[in-house]
Amino acid sequence: MPGSPCLLCLLAVTFSLVPRTRPLAPQDLMEEEEDETSQPPLPPVFCDYDSCRHLQVPCKELQRAGPRACMCPGLSSPAQPPAPPRLGEVHVVAEDGSAVVHWCAPSSPVHQYWLLLWEDSGATWKGPPLNSTVRRAELKGLKPGGDYVVCVVAANGAGESSVPGAGGEGLEGVGGPTFGPCGRLAVPPRPVTLVHTAIGVGTVLALLTCLALVWHFCLRERWGCPHRPASQPAVGL
Repeated sequence: MPGSPCLLCLLAVTFSLVPRTRPLAPQDLMEEEEDETSQPPLPPVFCDYDSCRHLQVPCKELQRAGPRACMCPGLSSPAQPPAPPRLGEVHVVAEDGSAVVHWCAPSSPVHQYWLLLWEDSGATWKGPPLNSTVRRAELKGLKPGGDYVVCVVAANGAGESSVPGAGGEGLEGVGGPTFGPCGRLAVPPRPVTLVHTAIGVGTVLALLTCLALVWHFCLRERWGCPHRPASQPAVGL
């Protein structure tokens, strides 16, 4: 056939250019396994999120801002109202008639918070809305010596958290918070009021003492109050 030698030469050159493959040796398999196991997967870490921290950045934002992915605590469905927050420390300042209320966020999506306050007379006060990062608020205008019930309410697009009874009925303990969203607080009298009360009581006692002495030594003689006759010594027979 004409041209066959040229075709054979062309095929020989082509096969010579193709790199020859060799079977994998056991050491090659071991090197591949070492490469796969030399970098173990990083353990998951939790985001620096504290549900009781004031002005806490939402955990979703911490996930996006961090150098590596972190885990957030589980939350309930946004289609459900949030669970009640947990009331924390309540610090009462008797001199100013105020109280600082702390709370912890629930395991639910929250858009805003507000405080509810009931006086011992039954009047209800609702505070302004607070954003979802707030965990502390101040109550002002508390009456010295008054008893109050304070509750923290959380809300989202599906509704608001529940409050245990109007006015906080059923709460146990006076003067301290409970593990729920509500607690009782008692405002002590102002120290200045106690000093004035003590001075007033002392003044009244001093006046009564003076009046008793004047009656005994002066007015009794003038108004002719009878004196007891002096006892006569007995005469023996």
